[in-house]
Amino acid sequence: MKFRILDPVFFRFPFQTKRFAGLALAVLFVIGLPVSGLANDDVQQIEEDTRQQIKQAEKLAKRGNVVEAEKLLRQIVERNPQHSTAKLKLAYIFLKQKRLLEAYDLSFEIAKNEPKNSYAFAVLGATLLSAGNFKEADKILVTALSLNKKESLAWAGLGMLDFYENRIAESIEYLKGAVYYDGEEPDYVFALAQVEARAEKYKDAADHYNRFLQVSPQTDIERRDRIKGLINFLRFLGGRRSLYDLGGGERTSVSFELLRDRPVIKLSVNKNEEPLKFVLDTGSGISVISRETAERLKIKPITRGGLARAIGGNGKFEIVYGFLKSVNIGDVEIKSVPVYIREFHSNDEKIDGYIGLSLISKFLTTIDYGSLSFSLVRKDIAEDQNTVENKSLYLPLRLTSSGFLSGEVQLEGVQSSLNFIVDTGASISVISEEIAGLSEISRFVRNEKMRVVGAAGVTEDVPSFLLPRVTFGSNSRESITAIALDLDIINEASGFRQAGILGGNFLKNYRLTFDFKNSKVIFTPVRK
Repeated sequence: MKFRILDPVFFRFPFQTKRFAGLALAVLFVIGLPVSGLANDDVQQIEEDTRQQIKQAEKLAKRGNVVEAEKLLRQIVERNPQHSTAKLKLAYIFLKQKRLLEAYDLSFEIAKNEPKNSYAFAVLGATLLSAGNFKEADKILVTALSLNKKESLAWAGLGMLDFYENRIAESIEYLKGAVYYDGEEPDYVFALAQVEARAEKYKDAADHYNRFLQVSPQTDIERRDRIKGLINFLRFLGGRRSLYDLGGGERTSVSFELLRDRPVIKLSVNKNEEPLKFVLDTGSGISVISRETAERLKIKPITRGGLARAIGGNGKFEIVYGFLKSVNIGDVEIKSVPVYIREFHSNDEKIDGYIGLSLISKFLTTIDYGSLSFSLVRKDIAEDQNTVENKSLYLPLRLTSSGFLSGEVQLEGVQSSLNFIVDTGASISVISEEIAGLSEISRFVRNEKMRVVGAAGVTEDVPSFLLPRVTFGSNSRESITAIALDLDIINEASGFRQAGILGGNFLKNYRLTFDFKNSKVIFTPVRK
């Protein structure tokens, strides 16, 4: 989706080194239209009725009835097309429903005409953030808070922006501000719990997820079941002294096998001598072990948590939480490792599990597709010994709400950069159905249909495309095959819109060095 850059006639933003530093706005005077033909008492009554209807719409939205809330707000706007509050509340409903272009158009017009309307800037900024336009979102959200320090949506937006860019401590502080100013908004409470869990503040996260259950709609049964299971697991984790404790050597290097363009290494679990085959999966936040392997190793579930949504089959799979005492990769040992336990569909390669980002996040991690080697160096050791490569070569990655790493990708024929998940666990690259439908891309469709195996099952007859050029940073590859999938399932939980996935058929041409702590990666082409 392409958004207009803010018109400099209406907005002026200084260059910023810190938020709120030297912020200035061009003030415009808005001339109100006179109301004639009504007595003053009648006008006041109409205004009071409208205020009550807007409050009712807000209550409906918080209870999850966004359809009725939208209907009520549209009635107000039809009666009074100039009522900016009703239009902004309607824009916020659109934002919740991921109808970003509609939310943008409404909020942009009001922010342009009412430069002191903090809520207009907050809705506009949150919409830009959801679309992945981080630079403009930051400016607009800062403007909202400069106009009104109690603007809860702006606090929440800046909190999520910091989260995506891996500034976890700052994110928590902003989200606490959002909850302080509006503790009845379920989205703010949920976001705070989510970031606290990422910061390994498991007790605080469990408390806020419990608060979310108190203020969120009772009708969202599936999501509430997931949260109840997650709370139980967080309580369990909160009782542990620590997680992902590092032992063994300070560094290691092991070989891997490339199966369907996915790197597969051998490791051991819980001191068991049996070597297990795990896929290196940067497309997963938490590690996963197959149900069959868990039963064989007598790894019992800690708790269950409803259904998760994922690509493949019916789009859902049961959430089962487990816990590993230790994982050994070469000379490195990681102790106290949370995992998902789930069924693997069509497991012809006898894969035992997937290594998620959390397991290797305390290391400088290199996946070398040229030498078929996987290396881990403890981050503190790498920095002390200056073994980190030239940092100017790093490409920035952002962390999605659901734990994926996302970078900006260019597709030949599409003018705007697009957010793609960098996923070593995916055999093939993916574009969203929305991108596939663009005239610039649709002409590259192939006759070949593909079979896709995902976490939630198998999908047949998936359309494929031969993309002329895919570029990430300064790295380009020609004639990249990609399949088109409905990415709504991913985007519901990612926080900002993802247009595709960079899979193994692109990544296998490089040596990748991940700095997870700073959300960056180096791509170095490998010799064939």
